[in-house]
Amino acid sequence: MRYIGMPAGMWALFAGSFRRQLTEVLCYDRAAAAGITKNAHRRYRALIHRLPAFEKGDRFEMNIVSCAMLSAFVLSLPKRPTVDELTPYYAAAMMIGPMRWFCRLSGKRKFSPRDLAAMEATAALNAADRNPYSWNMVLLPYPDGSGYEARFSRCGICTLMHELGLFDLVPAMCRLDYAMSEAGGHDFVRTYTLASGGPYCDCGYKRKERNER
Repeated sequence: MRYIGMPAGMWALFAGSFRRQLTEVLCYDRAAAAGITKNAHRRYRALIHRLPAFEKGDRFEMNIVSCAMLSAFVLSLPKRPTVDELTPYYAAAMMIGPMRWFCRLSGKRKFSPRDLAAMEATAALNAADRNPYSWNMVLLPYPDGSGYEARFSRCGICTLMHELGLFDLVPAMCRLDYAMSEAGGHDFVRTYTLASGGPYCDCGYKRKERNER
């Protein structure tokens, strides 16, 4: 994968937040946070260059780029964080104003025919069959019309973080789904994750108005 484009844009958008949360959440001083961020940028670029290009129509490129950024910061820390420490750090670093705006915008379209068609196309692509850093999923609409479940059998984040020796920290990334769904104005439900040894990852999205009746 080339660094220009989305990877460079993601760094420009989120690096400042990742650096600030080193101080606010993980309690590093500002000088240490600046040094960690500098090392993380070098590691991030190296990780991006080792990843293959994502094929056209694969909607999960942003997910693996986010994983590369978090992994670069973790690998640059003087002390390895626990899942309990990393979870609030990652959520605070990611849920900045532009991300909340993106979640609200996408949430308005979440259950539209266009959204469902895009999810069906993603399911049909089975991109992880050709790219181990992508995802395979099936789409399971709820019979009552309240939303749908995206059920994943392959996860690019699991693949990359396993290779980096960070697999035990994957749940910190999984938890962001709840924050993004809340910002998007819909409910998120989950029973299993591959990272916790489940048979699959289930990402269920439900309309709030149906749940509140």
